[in-house]
Amino acid sequence: MSAEMWVILTAVLAAVTCGWIGTFLVLRQNAMLGDAISHAVLPGLVIGFLLTSSRAVLPMIIGAAAMGLLTAYLTEVLRRSGRVYGDAALTVVFTLLFAVGVILVSAYAGQIDFDQECVLYGEIAYSPWDRFVVGTTDLGPRAVWILSGALLLNVAFVLLFYKQLKITSFDPQMAQVVGISPRRWHYLLMAMVSLTVVASFELVGAILVVAMLIIPGAVGTLLSQRLPLVLAIAVVTGVIAAVGGYYAAAVFDASIAGFMAVVGGVLFVVAVFGSRALERLRA
Repeated sequence: MSAEMWVILTAVLAAVTCGWIGTFLVLRQNAMLGDAISHAVLPGLVIGFLLTSSRAVLPMIIGAAAMGLLTAYLTEVLRRSGRVYGDAALTVVFTLLFAVGVILVSAYAGQIDFDQECVLYGEIAYSPWDRFVVGTTDLGPRAVWILSGALLLNVAFVLLFYKQLKITSFDPQMAQVVGISPRRWHYLLMAMVSLTVVASFELVGAILVVAMLIIPGAVGTLLSQRLPLVLAIAVVTGVIAAVGGYYAAAVFDASIAGFMAVVGGVLFVVAVFGSRALERLRA
């Protein structure tokens, strides 16, 4: 497979992986929490890197997932205290953790191989040359394997616990009545979001990963009220944003991840007007 096709495949995997799980953030009106986690996991990544002195996937995922859960937990604690409003609590927590991560990166960047540019902005164009090699066998780009694993885990998570995710997203009070803990499923979802963010970090970076998390689900919820169709639309939106973003970036010689977000934004605007047209037809 050519380098171009590897990049496109990687972009598609990143967009679909983020869009699939990010749909539930949109449904729960927790879109900003996805933004917060995409920044707050940075210290977890750095700590995992420092402890192992390598870019091994498992310790970095564990560190990032822990920070993602810590973000959700501290935000909830501050909100429940009654002294800090929701948006303020979220902002305080994620900016503090992100700042700690930036300090760790800047303090140790001269001693270890950890790139701030990669964390903040990503560079998907280089993914075909970062290979996954077992022994003497080249199995292809490392990013493809990481994202494929994250996508399979996300799909399995949603399909296995579809009922719990659906009821806690649409009616948490009813979920509590029937014995399903909204708080438990909130934290499980945050763990999956953290895993997804880590898998996409090197490709689209912390700043743009939130677009891939939120835009596909937002498009889906604009065009449908049925959850299976919302998820399907989110996947299609992610694919179009990835492929369209790649070719637009090639034409303008610009950031692929940036154009993925731009194409996603265009699709969102189209969906806004499309949803209004649908409402008029139904009326």
